[in-house]
Amino acid sequence: MRSIIKFLSVITCIILFYYTVDSAVEVFDTNWQLPEASTEELTDKRIILITQELDTPFWDQVSAGARQQAKRDGARLEIWGSYGNNQEDFLKQIEIAIYSQVDGIIVQGLDTEEFKELTKVKASSYGVPVITIANDVPMAESLRRTYVGSDQLLAGKMIAEQLVKDMGKSGKVAIMLDERQEYYQTQRLEGIKEYLYNYQDIELLEAETEDTREQVIATTKDLLNRSPDVDAFITLNAKFADNLVEEIDRRSNAETYYIYSFDDDPTSLSLLEQGKIDGMIEQSPSNMGSLSVEYMMKWLNKEVLPLNLDGYFTDIRMVKQVDLK
Repeated sequence: MRSIIKFLSVITCIILFYYTVDSAVEVFDTNWQLPEASTEELTDKRIILITQELDTPFWDQVSAGARQQAKRDGARLEIWGSYGNNQEDFLKQIEIAIYSQVDGIIVQGLDTEEFKELTKVKASSYGVPVITIANDVPMAESLRRTYVGSDQLLAGKMIAEQLVKDMGKSGKVAIMLDERQEYYQTQRLEGIKEYLYNYQDIELLEAETEDTREQVIATTKDLLNRSPDVDAFITLNAKFADNLVEEIDRRSNAETYYIYSFDDDPTSLSLLEQGKIDGMIEQSPSNMGSLSVEYMMKWLNKEVLPLNLDGYFTDIRMVKQVDLK
């Protein structure tokens, strides 16, 4: 009886040993793989996009592009800003973001000493990188890491080229610009002048005005009184176009002049559709938003150091009324 029990015990041990070895072989078999690690790397980077013009078609597109890219990159994006070009509120938002020690700030450039003090001194002292978007400021005066947006110098040249095609090689052109001489406007003006340099029979008149309806209308009225023979208008600040056309229509008909603007303001598109202006520079706001977040993340993740100080330019094109049909 004992011998039978001993025999059965030996058989049982042999069977258990076999299955133990077999299981071990399966574990260490080269065909066996661990579960793949997730390729989606989540990050806790907090980025703030700040603009002076919340809830406008242009900046809504910027924000949409930024949100989509932030989702792809796993970044936390917040949209801050002010309404109706409230500079005091806008600057306060930037200051709050800096003191909150966010990981990065993407901001509409404002060519003022207060803005440059915030980006050059306060943001730098807190180690917060700043990228300007849509409107740039000089790098040396702001220490921004890079700029994402339109090549404003090229935009000016494109408007001047279209002007010559429409008006011809001679005439008097009034250029409407801010009294504050915003950097993006001076770049546009430089592009216009560069292109028209060889057209000696085209005379340029620079008309500076404050950014209010009353002042734009008053400046237009004064300009038409002093130079009734003016042939064309270019508004370097797109917000001037509506009030400019309003005053011209009060006197005669805007369609008798060559008028050009930019798509920063939604009224430009409406005026172009009505045939009140002859051309408009169309920009790529959605792409601005996505690229600004992409390059901010590349900076924060040390993938691209340094960023291109000249900036990353997005597409622009000249649009005529015929292009809208």
